Amino acid sequence: MQRFFIQKSTILFLSLIVLAGCGKGNQNQAYQQQAPELPVAKVEQGDASVAREYAASVEGVSNVEIRPQVTGYLSKIFVDEGDYVRAGQPLFKIEDQIFREQMKSAQAALITAQANLSTSKIDLDRKKELLRNKMVSDIQVKEAEAAYNAARGAVSQSVSSIESAKINLNFSTIKAPVSGFIGRFNYRLGSLMTPSNQEPITLLSDIHEVYTYFSMSENDFNSFQKQNAGSSINEIIKNTPAISLLLSGGEKYAQTGKIDAVEGQFNKTTGSITLRAKFPNPDNLLRSGNTGKIVMEQFHSNVVLLPIASTRTIQDKIFVFSIKAGKAVMLPVEVTGKAGDNFIISKGLKAGDEYIVTGFDRLQPGTPVVAQKKNAQQKKA
Repeated sequence: MQRFFIQKSTILFLSLIVLAGCGKGNQNQAYQQQAPELPVAKVEQGDASVAREYAASVEGVSNVEIRPQVTGYLSKIFVDEGDYVRAGQPLFKIEDQIFREQMKSAQAALITAQANLSTSKIDLDRKKELLRNKMVSDIQVKEAEAAYNAARGAVSQSVSSIESAKINLNFSTIKAPVSGFIGRFNYRLGSLMTPSNQEPITLLSDIHEVYTYFSMSENDFNSFQKQNAGSSINEIIKNTPAISLLLSGGEKYAQTGKIDAVEGQFNKTTGSITLRAKFPNPDNLLRSGNTGKIVMEQFHSNVVLLPIASTRTIQDKIFVFSIKAGKAVMLPVEVTGKAGDNFIISKGLKAGDEYIVTGFDRLQPGTPVVAQKKNAQQKKA
């Protein structure tokens, strides 16, 4: 009986051990089932092109202030605000009656001067003849010559007065110096026009081509100079690729432009330097005063690239998930720009490091994770 009891106890003990082992195996199996299996890849290194954007303002290649050159009342306006005008086209008329009278007076003065010139010429010739007959003295002849020269001077002065009157009369009609679009009028019919008026009558913008002005930081400008070949800034500008313009609404302008000038010095307040680019404007889509963004491509070689889709953004900071000791870790990374679908990483990862590609939307740091086998990844692909 005692022997039977011992055997029974032994069997019971062994059964408990087996059950305990089975329970532990079930726990390990459950642990493995809870750990998600996620695809993992290695960080790559390569060349990248980054699009840099800079706020820009647009101006016509020629913005001319239309100002009066003579004094008078504005009597006629031949165009309307916003009209397109061609060079030489009449724009405004200043009351010209006074200039016409000045012209008549100058012409009358010329007739009188010419008559005096003829009289003095006759007198001079007569006295020269009398001098040969010794009927007058040399002094009398010299006096006649002086009167003749004075008459010639009066004729020249009258001719000059006529030309001056013509100029004033022509200036009374204000014409377009260049082709372009008329701006807003600062004066109306009946306004007194003088050359000393504070404001111009209007502005005329030639926009068959436009200038765009934008500013670069010192670091960006240094990169700009390094990336474009040339021993001088003029050579660098010449070798700079074409650039693009984004309009204020975000759409891309159809024409490409070319940088053609760089400001001589940096702004001490902002630490930036201004560049100018010229864009063709055949459809007059751009106007002076437009705003937009200049887009420039900057090339980088041997940089760390990470797919944007494999990152998570939290409060303006960018993170990537990796696996360490079978658990998920969230690593912060620093980004210097975007190249297509990739971030350019400056800090936080290096080439060859592993990261979780997808499936981390609900993943928390410290969660058990299993790296998906490559065969399984290929099968799914």
